[in-house]
Amino acid sequence: MPPDDPPIITTPDGSRTALSARYGEAYGSRHGAATQARHVFLEGTGTDTHPAPRVLEIGFGLGVNFRATLANTAARGAPLEYVAWEFDPAPVEILREVADQEAHPIWPALLERWAPDAEAESIQLDVQDVRLTIHFEDVLTATLPRAWATALYLDGFSPTRNPEVWTPDFVARLALALAPGGMLATYSAAGHVRRALQAAGLRVERRPGAPGKRECLRAVRFA
Repeated sequence: MPPDDPPIITTPDGSRTALSARYGEAYGSRHGAATQARHVFLEGTGTDTHPAPRVLEIGFGLGVNFRATLANTAARGAPLEYVAWEFDPAPVEILREVADQEAHPIWPALLERWAPDAEAESIQLDVQDVRLTIHFEDVLTATLPRAWATALYLDGFSPTRNPEVWTPDFVARLALALAPGGMLATYSAAGHVRRALQAAGLRVERRPGAPGKRECLRAVRFA
């Protein structure tokens, strides 16, 4: 981690993120972590209006995408199923600091169970109308659900720092996890990512990016 960078970064929209020591990048956008979560992932997959979303996330990070999704579904009274993979969990102190005022009771319940140092394989919580499962394992060798997700958030670190989750082979596996009509969203608009999504049989669309990015991608599974 560069010595001049603080561990916690307050972004322009008031939300906070932090630097990953492993990857040398911020977990969320420095230009607005919560804004990116809502624009790229929540709205980009139609989860903001889905009556009962089932979300699969690659890269739970600091939970910013989960919290944005949770705030939306709780406000609408919609049930939420959320499954995420996180290979390199952040310390629980960082999660507390970036989201110390989260209102929904599932967040403090998650922090109570967050013990990756104990080598827990997963956490599953059912609170009110929310079911959350987080797997602390390498998603590259994990068994993913088939035809399950109404939305898939591909939010790994950048292709230059974390290339494994952006390969054509892995993206093809992600496509199979989408239910028919399901949508995959990612902040990356790199050409090789777009081509991998297309090769997986998804219809790919460019969208305006969140602050700091010109474009992002959405991909839809039709069969």
